[in-house]
Amino acid sequence: MSSAPIPHAPSYYAAVTPPFGLRPALPGPAETDVCVIGAGYTGLSAALHLARAGRRVIVLDAARVGWGASGRNGGQLHTGQRRDQSTLEDWFGRDRAHRLFELAEEAKRLVKDLIAEHAIDCDWTEGLIHAIHKPAYLTPYAEEFEKLARDYRYEGLTRLDRDELAAAIGTEAYHGGWRDAGAGHLNPLAFAFGLARAAEAAGATIHEATRALGIRSGPRPVVDTDQGPVTADAVVIACNGYLAGLEPEVESRIMPIHNYILATEPLGERARRLIPGREAIADTRFVVHYWRLSADDRLVFGGGETYSRNFPNDIKTFVRRHLLKIYPDLAGARIDYGWGGTLAVTMNRMPLFARPRPGVYAAAGYSGQGIGLATFAGKLIAEAIEGDQSRFDTFATLPMGKFPGGKWLRYPSLVLAMSWYALRDRI
Repeated sequence: MSSAPIPHAPSYYAAVTPPFGLRPALPGPAETDVCVIGAGYTGLSAALHLARAGRRVIVLDAARVGWGASGRNGGQLHTGQRRDQSTLEDWFGRDRAHRLFELAEEAKRLVKDLIAEHAIDCDWTEGLIHAIHKPAYLTPYAEEFEKLARDYRYEGLTRLDRDELAAAIGTEAYHGGWRDAGAGHLNPLAFAFGLARAAEAAGATIHEATRALGIRSGPRPVVDTDQGPVTADAVVIACNGYLAGLEPEVESRIMPIHNYILATEPLGERARRLIPGREAIADTRFVVHYWRLSADDRLVFGGGETYSRNFPNDIKTFVRRHLLKIYPDLAGARIDYGWGGTLAVTMNRMPLFARPRPGVYAAAGYSGQGIGLATFAGKLIAEAIEGDQSRFDTFATLPMGKFPGGKWLRYPSLVLAMSWYALRDRI
């Protein structure tokens, strides 16, 4: 029996994005070349690229297309990996760090190319500003800025002193920063819907309201669902923070955390004074504050995380206190939307690529940088299934530790660690 579809979160994106019509649940037992679990960026990109290669693809999602982090996030497309290049060079050496940067650049290009190729109407806007929240960070970030220009030949960056930054982002709460002309922002739910339409046009089949319950190993893996089994040559696990016991080996190396966003009323001319260049902004806190203007001049602002199982009772108020630290003049602005979502982080904040068992591929743990990396992960999984595993293995061979404490104690361990970093942000 088909289960009722789970509605999208009550986000600004869900309110303004033309809907993606409900796709039927899996009608019963099925057989296919590739079964993809999860209709977010990773799963939809994998489905698109595999279907283009002539594979029969079935995509399953327990809820709706773009229901998870892919449809709820801050909409920012960043340059590079989640870790800076100096750290990656220390960890992995210069050659591998350069390779990881090149792949991250390709991830960024892939998003832009998909938007253009499939005419995805997702309000893509060029430009992203990084704002430094502590004077002590000015020197290390200046050194990283110079490294990207000198060693990586990245030409998209412009340094901003304190006054230039204040003029660019409408607040004096920061000490300096830089503008990245090669990065940008978009409506993330609209981008997910566009990927889904492109995947279907290429021949993939999407079934919503179909929950994967487990994966049986064998010559051909079998995905058991609440609507019947799906037998495939290969299975793609693309659930990120919503694994819920589906693949314990992957789940032990990621940690779901909750992040929250609000959207103000339309700010009109005031919005254009706040961010005259309409860039997205992200700051240097460990628990990042990030924001941007929407197409209709709302400030879409993300701030604050929780590590318990439940969301705050009043998300708007929870996020608003972070907003007012940066823009106290918005104290009188109406907050029209407030929502939360679940993302997944890894111990080292690098994405997790894995083959947990024969014929099964997984990618997760994008640590807040999923628009580019998750979309690219789907392409690399498709390449691996088609026989070229080299680029997938660039990530799959990165050291990726398990969270300490096992299933029951890892959450308390995470809360202690994240609370320390949040305190460090404030000191």
